[in-house]
Amino acid sequence: MVQGLRIALAGLGTVGCGVLKLLKDNADLIGRRTGRKIEVIAISARNKNRDRGIDLSGYDWVDNVVDLPKRDDIDLVIELIGGSEGPALELAQACLKKGISLITANKAMVAHHGLELAELAEKAHIPLAYEAAVAGGIPIIKGIKEGAAANEISRIFGILNGTSNFILTTMEKDKRGFEDVLSEAQALGYAEADPTFDIEGIDAAHKLAILSTLAFGTKLDFASIKTAGIQTVTLADMEKAADMGYRIRLIGQAKKNDQGLFQKVSPCLVPCNHPLAQAAGSLNAVVAEGNQVGRLLFEGAGAGAAPTASAVVADLVDIARSGYTVPFGMPVEYLETAATNKADSDKQSAYIRLSIANTPKAVSTVVATIADADIALESLNQQEGKDDATADVILVTKPCTEEALKTLLKALNILPEIKSSPVTMDILNI
Repeated sequence: MVQGLRIALAGLGTVGCGVLKLLKDNADLIGRRTGRKIEVIAISARNKNRDRGIDLSGYDWVDNVVDLPKRDDIDLVIELIGGSEGPALELAQACLKKGISLITANKAMVAHHGLELAELAEKAHIPLAYEAAVAGGIPIIKGIKEGAAANEISRIFGILNGTSNFILTTMEKDKRGFEDVLSEAQALGYAEADPTFDIEGIDAAHKLAILSTLAFGTKLDFASIKTAGIQTVTLADMEKAADMGYRIRLIGQAKKNDQGLFQKVSPCLVPCNHPLAQAAGSLNAVVAEGNQVGRLLFEGAGAGAAPTASAVVADLVDIARSGYTVPFGMPVEYLETAATNKADSDKQSAYIRLSIANTPKAVSTVVATIADADIALESLNQQEGKDDATADVILVTKPCTEEALKTLLKALNILPEIKSSPVTMDILNI
């Protein structure tokens, strides 16, 4: 065997402990696949005395994670702390500046600071790997960056957050409300005590920003991603969608054309016969469209200790084999600054739910407003509201531009007959 690879691990949550367990359990296999001895030298986390259910006595403990790259016996650091700023970013910067390879599962840090970190890695000609940052155990980063490298990719879309997918598919299956299923997701460990990043689409947006850069060769642009969460989705929406032949999923979608780069995360209606509609529980599924290979589908476990640890160690195996590639598939200097396309230029239908005054005039006013916006309707259904004074109206438009839909929603919002903000979802044309 060639010289061994000496590792430091920062962060000992479920994924960090999963990495240690995987490296121990599969040590012989990993050694044979890399031709090198992989050895964890040092570890660091916030609480040294916490019982993590594994034996940590064989590793050097370092109290301050930022001190890890100061050691002379470390070749590579695995960062599993999390957070876009603070200790995680300080550690990443210190490692790359010293010439120490870095593996991270930190999608927020990569989405916000990936270009800076990539430039440091390129300058030192060392690996910066982040397979576990997107879609858990699915090899989506490697698939886009390497497997589809010969293709011009025009579109990428899919389910990028396992927590939201668990909530939506459990609501669908068990006929239960959002708050009830969210509580279950928290009890099972699928959702954090503060689930904001998951249910409001922020986590999915971090991942979409990374995939867009890999797919289109554009600079990271998290700030331009239009983001909406799943909090407003009701059982009534799911039942209506099912009647129409659709299921509701939180979808991240990005495309690049002559108008610029369009990125969006929002709940959408997906045809029941599409693979994305079949992905249940915490599964993730992503579709990329290449001009040579056509559609590629990546599906698998998008969260959890074992799948995420698997992705981390896969990066470790690549690096141990002395494989070096630039972090985003091309040097940072070649990444384009794409114009932001604030609205999808392609026409598609939309699902709109309105709570209106329960009067004949209210419905006619809504219909007239839609006609004024020059949008045609596929259907209009009036249902009972939460009380006698209101009624729910569900509209399905014929294909229209997002700009036209935005104008319509603005007009509807100011009508006195509308009693709450309209809930709208794209009907995906896939």
